[in-house]
Amino acid sequence: MDINRDRIVVGVDGSSSSVAALRYAARMATALDAPLEAVITWSYPAFVDPYLVAHWSPEEDAEEALAAAISRAFDDDPPEDLVRTVLAGPPAPSLIDLSKTSAMLVLGSRGHGGFVGMLLGSVSAACAQHAHCPVLIVHTSADADEQANDEDQQANDEPGGSGSDAA
Repeated sequence: MDINRDRIVVGVDGSSSSVAALRYAARMATALDAPLEAVITWSYPAFVDPYLVAHWSPEEDAEEALAAAISRAFDDDPPEDLVRTVLAGPPAPSLIDLSKTSAMLVLGSRGHGGFVGMLLGSVSAACAQHAHCPVLIVHTSADADEQANDEDQQANDEPGGSGSDAA
């Protein structure tokens, strides 16, 4: 088994945050002359109709989502040596396992799931806490805009608050 401990692994789920992480990881890989690996995970839902399983492949969906994210990140001109990996399993444990043989793990701050307004998604938080290599979490301007909107909404919801500091 060829383990490349110099590689930069970026977790991708198709969200705009993961696309931004992919772009940033590519710049870092170029600057550090390190291999770059884009990783997406997939799993069957806990409860699924057997009929659907026969006609649906979450692995193929994951492959398509990874290809679409790479296309969005690089305008159909990805880095030549980009490695694409599709893994079966839950995202956080899979990425944490990959971190054992990586120089760095790069993630977007928020994926598709979770609650609006959270600073970190559950996968990013778990990886930041348990990874075996440095973890870089990329925040996008959309994350900052979302956080500012949430803070404005909270100020407007406070009793007697207008959301403004003006008296």
